[in-house]
Amino acid sequence: MSSLKDQLLKAGLVDKKKAQQVSKQKHRQKQQGKQTDADEAKLLAQQAREEKAAKDRELNRQRQLEAEQKAITAQIKQLIETNEVRCEDGEQAYNFTDGSKIKRIYLDDLLTGQLSRGQLAIVRLDESYKLVPAKVAERIAQRDVSIVVVLHDKKDEVEDEDDPYADYKIPDDLMW
Repeated sequence: MSSLKDQLLKAGLVDKKKAQQVSKQKHRQKQQGKQTDADEAKLLAQQAREEKAAKDRELNRQRQLEAEQKAITAQIKQLIETNEVRCEDGEQAYNFTDGSKIKRIYLDDLLTGQLSRGQLAIVRLDESYKLVPAKVAERIAQRDVSIVVVLHDKKDEVEDEDDPYADYKIPDDLMW
């Protein structure tokens, strides 16, 4: 059996030139098909590389954020430990709220007064509470506000002119 091309040539329906053009055209179509397959493969490979690069950038960004958070936590811990005001012989209970819970720390009269005037602050370190100077607490609050539990505003004693109790001063050590 001869090919269809040969049969058409023998029958005289197609001349030799026309047959060669048709075979060249088929050959070109095959080559273009192979080339489009190669182009699609290159395109898919490029897309895969771009997706992987984007995923790697996101992963690196998350790792960098975690490292920064660890550094901030270490800075806060160092600030608290180096500036802690110790009170071992506190007799007076000072109650404060941490979130929705009421906590208690025992202080002496001097530290209670400083705490109420805003000179000292209570901060959370792990599961315990420490006293630090107000300036240190402000530096800690710049890094993480949730660590500072109690920090009273320093009040400049401004008196009302119409205050009927202006002559009666309230002592700092008065406990309600």
